[in-house]
Amino acid sequence: MPDKQSRDKKRKKVKKKEGVYYRDGKQLGTSTPERTYYIVYRNTAGKKVEEKAGVTSKGMTATDAAVLRAARISGKDTSNREKRELDRAGNEAWNFDRLWAQWKAVNATKKGLYNDDNRYLTHLQGPFGKKEPKDVVPLDVNRLKAKLLKDPAGRPGRKFDPAAKRRSDYATKTKQALAEKAVAKAGEGKPYAIGTVVSILSLFRRIASFGVKQQICPGLSFTVEIPKGAKQRTENMTDEQMREYVKVCREWPDPQEGNFQLLQIYTGLRRGEVRKLRWDDINEQTGFVTLRDPKGGEDVIIPLSDEARKMLKDHPRCEEIPFVFFGEKGAQRGIHQIENSSREIRKAAGLPDDFRPNHGLRHTFASHLANSGEVDLYLLQRLLTHKDPKTTARYAHLRDEVLRNGANVMGRIVKEAGESA
Repeated sequence: MPDKQSRDKKRKKVKKKEGVYYRDGKQLGTSTPERTYYIVYRNTAGKKVEEKAGVTSKGMTATDAAVLRAARISGKDTSNREKRELDRAGNEAWNFDRLWAQWKAVNATKKGLYNDDNRYLTHLQGPFGKKEPKDVVPLDVNRLKAKLLKDPAGRPGRKFDPAAKRRSDYATKTKQALAEKAVAKAGEGKPYAIGTVVSILSLFRRIASFGVKQQICPGLSFTVEIPKGAKQRTENMTDEQMREYVKVCREWPDPQEGNFQLLQIYTGLRRGEVRKLRWDDINEQTGFVTLRDPKGGEDVIIPLSDEARKMLKDHPRCEEIPFVFFGEKGAQRGIHQIENSSREIRKAAGLPDDFRPNHGLRHTFASHLANSGEVDLYLLQRLLTHKDPKTTARYAHLRDEVLRNGANVMGRIVKEAGESA
């Protein structure tokens, strides 16, 4: 059987059809010429997929292959492999594994699918994957809930790999020491936060309900009790703390790290929005920035303050790299890189350890605007790109204080008028 390399040599790219290839051959058992089309793309989870699109004898054309590829990229159609897996499972019971596969196929374009899939694989597949919803009892769910709220949470990210390419020049003793350190840290840490537990149990309930709504299987025989979510934290810096924080960021040795924090406090952008910001998203003439695919869904255009524009103008720029803040090999800056530098800057600025650097900067931006008396809650909602005004309402108490002070102005005027009479 020819290997992949020899097969690829026979496969040719279709001109002006990105990701579409073909190979010429003959119909099985005949001498009739036939062309087979293939497509190469990345699915909604970012995984590279190479598969057969179809043959000319069954009506497949290069244009049809390109349309099929676009549907697979957007998630409107599932891959050949996923379809085969669903066909094989046709006569099987509708357990959670099968329900989750079908749910992903139906909701392939849903925002947050990647995180939901991680939650399922990490926490739900083990205890529930082979069970049908009707066979789950309350004790099963309560055990999972107790485990999440009690046991140390695993550290996010990939497991330590001593054979990783970047460690090829490490000494054997160094690799062994790092591996032992990773194992020792595995049992450390706090239990999962209430918000995380709520997300996991809500996903479990949603999968079970999906089977009922699609009328393909019975649901749970009981109601899943979701723990009450953690109280919303509205963090804020004092004026003095903010001045010191800005000073530290401006003087930070690495502008990629210091300016990352500054842009958050200048604009109130979320960490993920700053992380994937590209130079093409910034209109230097108008002073507006386009947020691509933000948390709320549709693209949003917001203004930049004069300080933010000045900072970005002086920010180091590499023509070959599209991202404003980048990490290794010109890719988006890594989450752990951001977290580590955020903690170092927080410490240097003298902020308490419980101040969450990235969340806290967004809250500081919102709190100061709400407390200024110059920005109403509607405008604040627009600047924070909140989809629901209820989310912005957490800052309403600050606005109320401004209104109360305004009302007292008239009281003072009346009092002064009475004293002078």
